Amino acid sequence: MQERRLRAGLKGWGGVGAMALLCTLALAFALLLPLTQPHDGDTGGQGLTRAVRAKAGKACTTPAIEAAPEKQTLSPSGADGATIAAIKNRPPERRKLMVGVDQNSFRWGYRDPNSGGTGDLEGFDIDLVRRIAQDILGDPNAVQFKAIPTDQRIPAIEDGRVDMVVRTMTINCDRLEDVAFSAPYFRTGQQVLAPKSSTVKGYDGSLARKKICTAAGSTANTQLTGDKAAGKLVPSADLRTEVPNQLDCLVRLQLGEVDAVVTDGALAASQAAQDPTVELKGDPFTTEYYGVAMKKDADDLVRRVNQILVEYRQDKSAGWQASYDRWLSATLGEDSSTSEPPAPAEYLRTS
Repeated sequence: MQERRLRAGLKGWGGVGAMALLCTLALAFALLLPLTQPHDGDTGGQGLTRAVRAKAGKACTTPAIEAAPEKQTLSPSGADGATIAAIKNRPPERRKLMVGVDQNSFRWGYRDPNSGGTGDLEGFDIDLVRRIAQDILGDPNAVQFKAIPTDQRIPAIEDGRVDMVVRTMTINCDRLEDVAFSAPYFRTGQQVLAPKSSTVKGYDGSLARKKICTAAGSTANTQLTGDKAAGKLVPSADLRTEVPNQLDCLVRLQLGEVDAVVTDGALAASQAAQDPTVELKGDPFTTEYYGVAMKKDADDLVRRVNQILVEYRQDKSAGWQASYDRWLSATLGEDSSTSEPPAPAEYLRTS
């Protein structure tokens, strides 16, 4: 029954392409299953979210810092340190950068079902990962990719499962309590995604009595929960649908189980490109920045990534702009000026 409903929801995707994507989703869910199971008596996504909220602190101690958490990073440096040395000193068969990524976010980190059977990860985030590996290890393919659900990004870093996470991860004050971030590498904002036929018009009163899906541990989840508590979101909006992975929200939307999805506009645009029956509703209602997340004490790695980002932005032939043109211009537009973060003028973290 569930399979028939999913096929019906995917009707607008069209024939072979729909089934190919369906297979991709099934593979993604299967691969992610071990990471999304409840732990220590947890009952699922909502419990995980409560745990994240309970431990979240405030790394931003002044209004100025809170207004610009993306500046709370270390100045660039090309020098090696203890963290980078440990990566380089791994046994030859394991001498790779371990990176948490997404494998089902279209044009960001995904496996192309039309890639001829190789199933290699590709996308904007994947390009950046390979650039970092090239700089640190001299080989863009010296990477062990680990598919990390949205709600496991910080635990994967803290537990040492990965050296870093490059997965459309917004820099904010709560996360700075647990991990260190690079300088920003992308600018976006939260936005509403809903069926084209929906009466939802954006992040406004049209969300009254609507079921809204967010990913557990995501910026959208925190934003909407806070806005509702503060009276900034219509009180009857239903926020109970929380899922481990953001793409799960799109599936819920296609099945008719929710009325709208809230996520980063950059991701939502890619999802709208996958499914012509949905569209972005209204303008972004926040401004935020993606950063590379690492352990809090990995100072040398943070500085090295910031140096790489400086050079990546300056590289006009095979850097940030080239990656944007290849992966994102079709969904976000040829003008990248609204997506490229301003060149860091300040690196305010000192230790």
